[in-house]
Amino acid sequence: MLTERPQFLAALEIVRTLRRRDYLAYFAGGCVRDRLLGREPKDYDVATSAEPEVVLEMFPRTFGVGAQFGVVLVAADGDSTLTEVATFRSDGSYSDGRRPDAVRYTSSAEEDVLRRDFTVNGLLLDPERALEGGNIRDAVLDFVGGLADLSAGVIRAIGAAESRFAEDPLRLLRGVRFAARLDFSIEAGTRAAMAARSRTLDRVSRERVRDELTRMLTEGRARRAFELLAETGMLAVVLPEIERMRGVEQPAEFHPEGDVWEHTLRLLDQLAAGCSKTLAWGALLHDAGKPATFHRAPERIRFDGHVEVGVRIGEEICRRLRFSKDESAQIAALVANHMRFGDVERMKTSTLKRFFQLPDFEEHLALHRMDCLAASGRLEHWQFARDRRESMPAEEVRPTPLISGRELIAAGYRPGARFKEILRAVEDAQLEGAIGSEDQAMALVVRLFPRDEADGD
Repeated sequence: MLTERPQFLAALEIVRTLRRRDYLAYFAGGCVRDRLLGREPKDYDVATSAEPEVVLEMFPRTFGVGAQFGVVLVAADGDSTLTEVATFRSDGSYSDGRRPDAVRYTSSAEEDVLRRDFTVNGLLLDPERALEGGNIRDAVLDFVGGLADLSAGVIRAIGAAESRFAEDPLRLLRGVRFAARLDFSIEAGTRAAMAARSRTLDRVSRERVRDELTRMLTEGRARRAFELLAETGMLAVVLPEIERMRGVEQPAEFHPEGDVWEHTLRLLDQLAAGCSKTLAWGALLHDAGKPATFHRAPERIRFDGHVEVGVRIGEEICRRLRFSKDESAQIAALVANHMRFGDVERMKTSTLKRFFQLPDFEEHLALHRMDCLAASGRLEHWQFARDRRESMPAEEVRPTPLISGRELIAAGYRPGARFKEILRAVEDAQLEGAIGSEDQAMALVVRLFPRDEADGD
């Protein structure tokens, strides 16, 4: 039975409104697929024979964001819910590898379905008939064998796979994502076309690649998604730095699980659906520096400097895929600090507290835990850091500074580069618990940093 969530009710009313004006209208795409699988769709899309101009005038609150391609967003009355309403269409060629050069509207639902990507996404649902009860499948229009593929757990391109992927190469990544998320196999002809056209992913905008990879990483089936990317040759195109992990040995005493690729896959296997994108990318990239730093020392395999190299690689990937400045900084920080947990039990109190001051420290903890579970399974350092962090009040980890440059100037110190060193020393003493007042802070400054003649009288 369909759940009467606001998104469903808004889309249902749109369908009813269109039908009252004698237009065809159905639920379309992923929402139909998910309902048939017993999953709650995130949103509902409507496909209709009404052209965009009609949709724009029929509903009081609309946004023609893709009206030139037959797509209008309709806002429900008194609600922020937006429903995508797309006119049945038949596309021309895709010379830019993303959008059709020409769009021809059609009154045929079947013609509209035939230009879509995969059979399981090519199903239409009559929501009014579905609400009458009975088997929801009886309310489905299936022109492409999508019901059979859904039952068999198969991702299959509609029509000629090569043609579908030539129209928009991003469909290569979407096919992998759907197969991983739904735990489906990829039909042999579709998979062969994916491998044959993997190089065409170079034509896809970096932002679209980033977003598709991020969805793979955060939908709860990241390991399978990246295995499929590797098996179809796509990984070498979109993330060659990760492809290089395959076959890179690790010392068995620390990594009984195997090479760097297998270790990374084991981290990806732990990423929960809905995890943050920065944690997910941090998990993927944390050992990106190992292939370039691999060497066999007399005692064992070593990866000297792999953290620093990994940070540079991570920053380059973030630039290439156009992550935001804040996202890039957090991903780089996760890579840069993932090895520091091995020292937490030996850190000075001030060093440990500064470690805890890292933005979103919970992500650092989470990454370290996954890293351990993907290797030796030992969690002593993680447990120590977690327990110490939880036992410290926030004001102890990040206390209010006892002094600032203003107090130093008042004491006769001349502003300059030395201020940073002085204030750092004061903060260290405060974090260690050695001082706790402004007077004690200034006494420490005078003792450790005597004023010289350049500071004045």
